[in-house]
Amino acid sequence: MDIHRSRFVPYPTPGVNAVAFSRSSDVDLPKGIPQPPLKLALGRQNGDIEIWNPQQGKWVQETVLSGDENSVDGLLWTREADERDGEGNVLLGQYRLFSIATSPTVTEWDLAVGAPKRKSTGNFTQVWCFAAQPHGSDGSSPQRSPDLVAGTIDGAIVLLSTEDGDLQFKRFLARVSSRKPKCLSIAYQTRERVIAGFDDSSIKVLNAQNGAIIRTMSVGVGIPGAPKNSMVWQVKCLPNGDIISGDSNGDVLFWSGRSYSLTQRVGGNKSEALDLVTSADGKTIFKGSLDGRITVLRHTTNPTGRQAWAKSHHRKIHGGEVKTMTAFDGKGMSVVVTGGSDKTAVVTPLREYGKEQGCSLNSLPQQSPVSSARQARLLVSWWNKTISIWRIARRQSVELSPEQHAPRKLVAQLQLDAHQSISSLAISDDGKLLAACTDTEVKIFQLRKRSDADALAIRKLEVPDDMGSLGARLVQFSPDGKWLAAVTPDNEVQVARIESIPGKPRQIQILNKLVELERQSRSDSLQSGFKQYERTVCRISFSTDSAVLVTADLAGYLDSWVLEGHEDLTAPAVDIIPNKSANPDPAASSEDDDSSDDDEEDYTFYGQHWAANPSAHLLPQLPSFPLVLSFRPSPTTDPVHVNGNPGVHSTRHNPHARSRALPPGPHHLWILTSTHEMYELDVLAGKLTDWSRANPTSVLPEDFTKLKDRAMGVVWDVSPAGAERKRERVWVYGSSWVCMLNVGGDLAPLVGGAKRRRMSEGRMILPVGKKSKGTSGAGPKMPEGYREGMPSAVRRIDGAKSEDVLLDGRAEKVDEDVEDDEEGETRLRLMRMESGGEDSQQLVTAEGGKAERKWWVTFKYRYILGMVPLADVEEAEDGEKALEVVLVERPLWEAEETK
Repeated sequence: MDIHRSRFVPYPTPGVNAVAFSRSSDVDLPKGIPQPPLKLALGRQNGDIEIWNPQQGKWVQETVLSGDENSVDGLLWTREADERDGEGNVLLGQYRLFSIATSPTVTEWDLAVGAPKRKSTGNFTQVWCFAAQPHGSDGSSPQRSPDLVAGTIDGAIVLLSTEDGDLQFKRFLARVSSRKPKCLSIAYQTRERVIAGFDDSSIKVLNAQNGAIIRTMSVGVGIPGAPKNSMVWQVKCLPNGDIISGDSNGDVLFWSGRSYSLTQRVGGNKSEALDLVTSADGKTIFKGSLDGRITVLRHTTNPTGRQAWAKSHHRKIHGGEVKTMTAFDGKGMSVVVTGGSDKTAVVTPLREYGKEQGCSLNSLPQQSPVSSARQARLLVSWWNKTISIWRIARRQSVELSPEQHAPRKLVAQLQLDAHQSISSLAISDDGKLLAACTDTEVKIFQLRKRSDADALAIRKLEVPDDMGSLGARLVQFSPDGKWLAAVTPDNEVQVARIESIPGKPRQIQILNKLVELERQSRSDSLQSGFKQYERTVCRISFSTDSAVLVTADLAGYLDSWVLEGHEDLTAPAVDIIPNKSANPDPAASSEDDDSSDDDEEDYTFYGQHWAANPSAHLLPQLPSFPLVLSFRPSPTTDPVHVNGNPGVHSTRHNPHARSRALPPGPHHLWILTSTHEMYELDVLAGKLTDWSRANPTSVLPEDFTKLKDRAMGVVWDVSPAGAERKRERVWVYGSSWVCMLNVGGDLAPLVGGAKRRRMSEGRMILPVGKKSKGTSGAGPKMPEGYREGMPSAVRRIDGAKSEDVLLDGRAEKVDEDVEDDEEGETRLRLMRMESGGEDSQQLVTAEGGKAERKWWVTFKYRYILGMVPLADVEEAEDGEKALEVVLVERPLWEAEETK
């Protein structure tokens, strides 16, 4: 593979201002109802909100909610009251997401649409902090929608109601005082009491029903050299009702939940305590400081029986301040997520702190903001509202030319006049069309090379109103450039036909009629707190012959459509066909005066029309949503061109005859899910392909399955028909790795038998078939030599008897000779991998007797923003021509420079 390693593509990454889990612990639900899916909302300085799925430690970014460039300063989730259906079964309440920014409103987000849903009413100043009313004291499901309480910059405390799916001002709990202290932090102690911290060293306890101030506490004056008044940056409540606060002195104060008196003060490291989170049992507290450190406080009991809080550990995990923190402590997962101005959120183990390592969430988007026009050798990137287009020179012409030629040149740059950032972009394979969309509009441009300069002339095309005014979350051109598919914010799928203007072959137009493709309606038997959100379309893909279109949603469902008939240029460009099945009851149709005539019509374009895949109902639901949705290119000969649709003739009884011929195929869809499970489906047959049955996920190499970073995309390397050397490879890439899988045959199986897995540098051996205990959702187990104050074993003394108890499992005695042999083999294997030796990869014998690798993984490139293919038209027919790609990297230090 010929790689253009590129670091010139700008992509500034904003800092993290807010993080929030959808729930802090497991929810007490009726028997038979599973726990709601766990989500993490991550707000950035540019106003975007990212939704992450922890997946038991295999973190993946599901979607991005585009903001209005106002920094997201706070996030919280609520869950609606549970309901019961006609049979008395419990229906799980749906989750809602709220945010605050530098504005006097609280914003609710529509998760399914990916845009703000509503803003709060009321006349108050800028909101600085807010909190949601907790569930009942028994931990049961809420009986009504929770209220929100917000603290403002002038000291007022506002109560907001979320009843009936709305967000309305309810009343003031506290009015603005003459001193106007800023309300910096707020929390509920119970459903009837609110705790608020201010910048005048005070903490107030208020009655949420009548607004009466029950108690006012003071954290004391500031440290020498600091302002007189301390700032109470955070207040939290423990499960037993006690209150904790973090202030600008760096101290953590503990207050009695009954008498509201100070019970203990834990000194800090002279750096302000900006945020606090607690474990589900209230025995562990994490503090985030201004200097980027986290401090762990644990509740201890000394030999005399006295209970107190003490510092256990501290560690610097951020380059800047720890601006925001959130925690989840439940069964199978216990983590703390922190964020700050250094752009990367960090996941730290909570319950297993000191025993497990942490990890960082990728600061780059899951869906690559890089694309290419393969035939035109154009590289396109976008961020915010800016689109940049480069032309990549052929490496041979650059190296052999006597004159100096730049390997790349910026040939066009666009700045969209839009209120929101670009959500998706697509460029046609020949580089003649460019489509960009936001949540409110879709814009399409024609690109042509200027005759007087090495640049692109850009002409904006007229877009049908039904597409241009609705906006889109995804756009995609077909490989032949004749179709544009768009997914609206409401997750409706539209297809538009593109053609040259008659008499003006160099000018392109979009036909005014759109095809709205119907998705299958499905009823889920499993309870979920994100029903509408899970039906969000997240991926879209055309087949290589442009005759099949497939979409996938976050629930793992696939929808597919086929292009029936053959193109007939003598047929009308658009033929309107009444849809007899739209509404057969004339009485019912007369009652619906608001229905559009377009909903009762189908369209054919030059004798072709889009229809639902006859085998769509046979396609299975994926266990998790797909990260990669790509059709396998077929190394076939040139397609057979059919002159129109022979045998299809219009009659008096059937004036709009149309062909029902399906595309010949094959149409094999290669899928890689968010949990890195691999499938290949025959879309028109509605089943797994023979290759997929012979190569399930279990045969993937271990070097691939153990990857933590999720896949971002693929590039196919398939030799053309007639090439002497056949190859079918797929190059999968993530943010820190590139992997090649040879899908032309069976993948090499995993090494089994007597293989043993070593852990902790050979001191522990797990027998074959026995899996090690899973982690808590952050990182892998920490080697003993790197643990912070956590021993690998403790000694239990019972009278005169003593016993060493291992904290990590049962160790087996290892023969030193065997250990040395295994260590030597491991080092030899690593040396061969670094040198590219054949022993580092699985090999098979291809046609011609030459050995080919079945798979290959490298970690040479990071952090990868995208990898896109290029083509050399002059050598396109040469089957020996290596795959040519542009690999765009965004190292962290370069991202800092372009912020």
